[in-house]
Amino acid sequence: MGLTRESKSALIVQHRLHTGDTGSPEVQIALLSERISSLTEHFKTHRKDHASRRGLIMLVSKRRRLLDYLKNNDSERYKEIVDRLGLRK
Repeated sequence: MGLTRESKSALIVQHRLHTGDTGSPEVQIALLSERISSLTEHFKTHRKDHASRRGLIMLVSKRRRLLDYLKNNDSERYKEIVDRLGLRK
């Protein structure tokens, strides 16, 4: 259910700001978004898995905090990551 090493590396390469970047907000938001979509698919078949649902809520709130940080400090990067990941409608 988690991310494989290859898919995680591919996400990091897509969203990094420079070579060796693994901790920028964009990378963290992309990784969290992938885990959130994976858990969302999990809940389509396991509706009563409330322990994992709590983890999903924590992931969503962590992503929200990172997005708020990015929006307050660099709105252009915020708009770019939101458009690239398709988070807002």
